Parts: sequence; C-alpha cells; structure tokens
Amino acid sequence: MSDIGSPGRDRRGQGRTTRLHSNGAAPGTGADADAETCANADATAPAGAAAPPRLAPPHLADAGQRAAQAAAETAARRSYGRLLAWLAARTRDLSAAEDALADAFAAALATWPSRGVPQNPEGWLAVAARRRLIGAARHQAVAARAAPALELLSEERMALPDPDTPEAPSDSLPDERLKLMFAVAHPAIDPRMHMPLMLQCVLGFDAAAIARACLIAPATMGQRLSRAKAKIRAAGIPFALPSDSDVADRLDPVLDAIYVAFGLAWDDPDGRRELAQEALWLGDLVARCMPNAAEAQGLPALMRFAYARRAARRDAQGGFVPLDEQETALWDGAMIAQAERDLARAAVLRQPGRFQLEAAIQAVHADRARTGRTDWAALSGLYRLLWRVAPTMATLCGEAAVTLRQGAPAEALARLEAAADAARDYQPWWAVRAEALRQLGRSSDASAAARHAAALTPDAAARRWLLARAGGPAADG
Repeated sequence: MSDIGSPGRDRRGQGRTTRLHSNGAAPGTGADADAETCANADATAPAGAAAPPRLAPPHLADAGQRAAQAAAETAARRSYGRLLAWLAARTRDLSAAEDALADAFAAALATWPSRGVPQNPEGWLAVAARRRLIGAARHQAVAARAAPALELLSEERMALPDPDTPEAPSDSLPDERLKLMFAVAHPAIDPRMHMPLMLQCVLGFDAAAIARACLIAPATMGQRLSRAKAKIRAAGIPFALPSDSDVADRLDPVLDAIYVAFGLAWDDPDGRRELAQEALWLGDLVARCMPNAAEAQGLPALMRFAYARRAARRDAQGGFVPLDEQETALWDGAMIAQAERDLARAAVLRQPGRFQLEAAIQAVHADRARTGRTDWAALSGLYRLLWRVAPTMATLCGEAAVTLRQGAPAEALARLEAAADAARDYQPWWAVRAEALRQLGRSSDASAAARHAAALTPDAAARRWLLARAGGPAADG
C-alpha cells in the first residue's frame, strides 16, 4: 500500500476542485489508505508556499544576502499565514494586507544583508507590513473605505516594537488564522472559492500552485481570488469566530482546507514537514474551539494516524514502502495513542461523519502494530459505512483495494469498471485496477494500467515502485 495521496471531498459544483477534491481522502489516510495497496494516491504535486522574491541566485549572492534570503524564506514558510491573518484581521482587506506583506519581505531582503537578520524576523516583518498599511491608508484617506483601516491600525501603533529593534518574543503576534478561515468561509463568498482562499491566505500557497491543483488556468484562479477578496472587503465580513448557529455552515470548508494542506505536505514525503505540522496545529485549534463538533475532533485523529507513519514511508535507500509493508516499529506510537484519544472524543458525541470514519479506517491499520495483522473484514465494513456519507472515487478505490486483499479480484475490478468514465485521470483508480488485473492473470493489461498510474504520480519514489510493478525500468523518467 502506498501511503501517499491528497485529501478532499467529491463535491463538484459545490466549490471543491477536481483533482484535490475528487478523491475524498487524505494521503495515505482514510479511503486512499487502502487504494495504496497498489500505488501512490493522487496526481497532485505539492503546491509551493508563498516565499519572498530572491535578490540573486544563491551562487552569486554574498554571505549577507544568503543569510537574509534564508531567514526571509524561513519566515515565509513558518509565518506567512499568521502574518497575513494578523494584518487582514485589522483592515478586513486581504489584498492590501498581501501587498503590505510583500513590501515588507522586499524591504527585509533589501535591509537585512547590510544590517543583519533581526533576532525576531517575524516581528520585524509584522511591524514593517503594518507601517505600510498605515501609510497606504493615509494616502487613501479621501476614500471612505480607508477610515476603518486607519482606525483599526491606529489602535495597534504601540502593539509591537519598532522594526529596527524587533526583539519581542514570537508570541507577541496574536494568531488570527482561525478567524480568517471562518471569514473566507462566509456564505456571501462564492463556495468555489472557500478552499482556494484558505490555501492562499491562511496557509501561504500561491495562486499558480492552487490553479494547478484545481486544474484551471492560473490567470482564471488569480481573477477569482481577487474578486473574492474584494467581496470580503465590500461586504464588511467580520474576521471573527462565527456564532454557534453559523458554525455548521462554515465548519466543513474550514476542515476541508486544513485537510488539503496536510495532504499537500504529505504528497512531498521528503519535505514540507512544517506545513503538515501547521495543519495539525490548526486542526487541534478548531477542535478546541468546537468541542461539541464531532468532525472537528475526528480530523486531528485522522491526520495524526497518517503522520505517525512518516518515518516508515521510505527505506534506507529512499525507496517507496507501501503501507502494508511498512515496519511498524518505525511508527510513532505516542502519536497513534493521541489519535486514538482524539477519535474516542469524537465518538462520544455520536455524530458520525466522514473524517471520523476515515480515522477509524486508519485505526484498523494502526492496530497492526499491536496484532501483527490487518483486519480486512473490519476495513470492508468501515468502507461500506463511509460510502453512505462520502460516495467518492477515493472511497470506491479504497473499498476495491480491500476487496482485493480478501481474495476477490473479479469483484474488485467490476466495481472499478463501473466508474471508469469518471476515473480517466484519477491515479488510485489506475493503480488498484492494475493490481486487480495482475491478480486475474491479465499481465499485459496490468502492466499498461500500472504505467498509466505511474505517469499520474508526482512522487518519484512511488513512480519507480509502480514502474517496477509494471515490469518496466524503475529509473525515474
């Protein structure tokens, strides 16, 4: 089983994107965990988080430039979403906040090489960006919309230290990301833009990367994001946690976005660890803020079950290791135990849902560390339940993979073929189909399907593994 994939739900027409959200599962978790019996999960390449521009190629930059650039890029990876949320919460103008933050990064790259990297780069960037927002608001003072920004920003004048001496502790910057996530999930915003907005504004993915994931033109995605941000400003949408009566309508896209971010990190097993940890942190934050929402409790469990396997996904040579071949001693037992506690908290609320069922599927896989075997019958039953609440392609592929492990390749293939028209570019479908054909003795067809799955696979190690299964050269091409 591969242990790689991308999250999301199959809600076409409700704002969920085709590639990120057709599978209905997180990488190596839930439904795709068993589609990984045969392959890597999805064709989505990890998106690039926002990063400051480079002053010069690393081999041409001097030591000061290299240090400044490294510090700015680290700040972008670790704190872009937090900085943007803090700025936007005070102006309710995402575009202006983005512009100010971009100017702050540019100023950092111009200043830090000669003056040195400040002790608190994030604090320096926050102050610099805030000053630019105040300056821009003053220039626009004749416009009525500038008044709220000036008022809000003036209240913050003494909140942070001077950017030239930013030695304040990191926790001096309030974390407003959860408020921003619920703001962009407001019903006044086009539902198709809920998740792209969260991925860009909260988690730092750029518009081009989001467009690739959504299978639309970058220019189109950029225009949609701009319109959505203008709507937030024009409608005066508050940056605040919704009331209890509004939570139900906005919680799903928030959880989806967190899960997608985790999946993008998971799709890059050799990196992006910080993004996966940020997604876990945000999931825990939502769970703490929404203690009576079972799905909010189930999502952290699902992510932890997957993250606990991180060290086992590659062998000593960097080769891909399928889930059911992973060395369980390399799994993080403490994290699995926490995931089980998370799932137990969700179960007490008696509100079954997709994330909880996918976490339960993961719990069955995790139990192999204790029993030495996988309970395929239990997985089959859980997939039948999951199909009732999330009848996605990922659920179908996961259920078919479990059917294969129960010795019924003809039944699994028939199930897959029934969805052939919708699966042309869906990598797990091709991977599971290849295994079904192999078990049925149709070697030539199995090899062709495995090669097609490999062509749709972003992970080089998983691609080599699939090509080896196809009987072809394992070299990455």
